[in-house]
Amino acid sequence: MANIKSSKKRIDIGLRNNARNKAEKSAMKTQIKKFDKAVQEGNKEEATKLYPTTCAVIDKTASKGAIHKNCANRKKANLAKELNTLNK
Repeated sequence: MANIKSSKKRIDIGLRNNARNKAEKSAMKTQIKKFDKAVQEGNKEEATKLYPTTCAVIDKTASKGAIHKNCANRKKANLAKELNTLNK
């Protein structure tokens, strides 16, 4: 355990940020799973409807710093590929 006041404070801040990032990532993963479920079922209409909201959630997670922007772009590109193969 830290002895210096500022070190104790940084530990608290790290725990708080960790909890926030975990919640953001969890919400993102849940939204991606909803999209994947629609794709697996072959539901084009539902998948097309969920794609923009899923991308928005991914962008929001990246803007808050929970994931890197390149990671967000990669996830969105993979979702677009899945949607395109479903539409063919």
